[in-house]
Amino acid sequence: MGSNSFRLEIAELSKGRYKRVDYLKETVRLGAGLDARGLLTEEATQRGLACLALFAQRLKGFAPWQVRAVATQTLREARNRDAFLQRGNLVLGHPIEVISGREEARLIFQGVARLQASELPRLVIDIGGRSTEMILGHGRTPQRTESFGVGSVSLSLQHFPQGRYTAEAFRAAQIAAGAELEEALTLFQRDQWQEALGSSGTVGAVSQILAANGITDGTITADALRWCISRCIEAGHQDALNLPGLKPERKAVLGGGLSILYTLAMQFDIEALRPAKGALRQGVIFDLEERVEAARNHRLPDPRDSSVRELQQRFQVDALQAERVRQRALQLWGSLREGQTSGDGEDVRELGWAAALHEIGMMVSHHDHHRHSAYLLGHVDASGFSQSQLRRLATLVLGQRGELIKLAEFLHDTALMNQVLCLRLALILHHARVDLPTEVAALRHGRTRTRLMLSRRWAEQHPRTLHLLNEEALRWARQGDRKFEIALVD
Repeated sequence: MGSNSFRLEIAELSKGRYKRVDYLKETVRLGAGLDARGLLTEEATQRGLACLALFAQRLKGFAPWQVRAVATQTLREARNRDAFLQRGNLVLGHPIEVISGREEARLIFQGVARLQASELPRLVIDIGGRSTEMILGHGRTPQRTESFGVGSVSLSLQHFPQGRYTAEAFRAAQIAAGAELEEALTLFQRDQWQEALGSSGTVGAVSQILAANGITDGTITADALRWCISRCIEAGHQDALNLPGLKPERKAVLGGGLSILYTLAMQFDIEALRPAKGALRQGVIFDLEERVEAARNHRLPDPRDSSVRELQQRFQVDALQAERVRQRALQLWGSLREGQTSGDGEDVRELGWAAALHEIGMMVSHHDHHRHSAYLLGHVDASGFSQSQLRRLATLVLGQRGELIKLAEFLHDTALMNQVLCLRLALILHHARVDLPTEVAALRHGRTRTRLMLSRRWAEQHPRTLHLLNEEALRWARQGDRKFEIALVD
């Protein structure tokens, strides 16, 4: 779900081979619907929802695990994005994830690297409606990923209002684009890559124009871009611009796209930019495949597990305690869910990740570390995670201790509150930061209450822990979403 277009890609993957089954694209121009206050207008919202309704028809019959929907810069920016997402989730029938700029860049590179393999160090550029992603990579590994807040829609709205083309407007647009991209000059220097590839609609559209007019074979060069810009200035207005290869829906954002491309070519010394075979949507599919395979074969790592380990190292987490809490939380979750076959999947993974990262806020301060942990998780870039999922992890670690009233808006979310309960109990059981036998505790879920089955002998030997557990039961009685009680068993 981009700022200019929404795209639906359906693919079949077999033994590493990618086969497109279907592809739908709608020019929604969601990015043009952000008002001066950063709010998505109702008109733009309706355009987006209408497209999602169309996509929902095509996705009928697909299981939830087969589908992933991601949104980019416009919904990163929109102050009322949660309201849009709530409506969009209902219309589409699948959850929509907002991904960070760096995660978008990583997925773009994954799509390009898998569909256009090369061992050369390469620069990949993706000009979207409201952001531009730049990636340095080698083989299938992205080595540097950045996202910049300038795109073909936003720049066109700012410098080519009503579709008017002038030499002054192009100069101003190039200066604005250059100012945004200037900080990347040292990060993506010419000596760090040997080939440059362009992904997404802007590069594809300009490449088609150049090939259709016999200017190049589709390769984008500085001279070819100057030719395109001159044709725009001669026309004076987008309605008067009639170039072979130019699609009508691309006219409104061509000025901004050309300005960014020319700025990139000049500032980063790009002699030739060639269209890439892959893009964000293919990267999302390859990433989804890795997640599915990890879920089927527990010996395979989920792509997000590496990010969790990196965050633990960066914030100097007590890895032994994090693993104790993780194992206990997952054991409690398993006993709570015993006999139920649906609703696990991402829920159990999220619980494990939240437990592994619950103490990253200790790096800031021991006092109220759960609040620091929640802030960090809500704002960090973590490869493989969407912003939406990081916000859920932030909610979980915020709820790890203290009063439950801070989770009042989530009391209707039974799965999340189950995750919170398992995490809180795991922390209490291991508050002394020591290992415990697995059979010490188990959860049982009834129709009206949740019961912690606790070893009587162990409880008698650990009265302080029993005291903390009884206090926890009182908290849930006052502020939680259920009655929670402790039962001592022999």
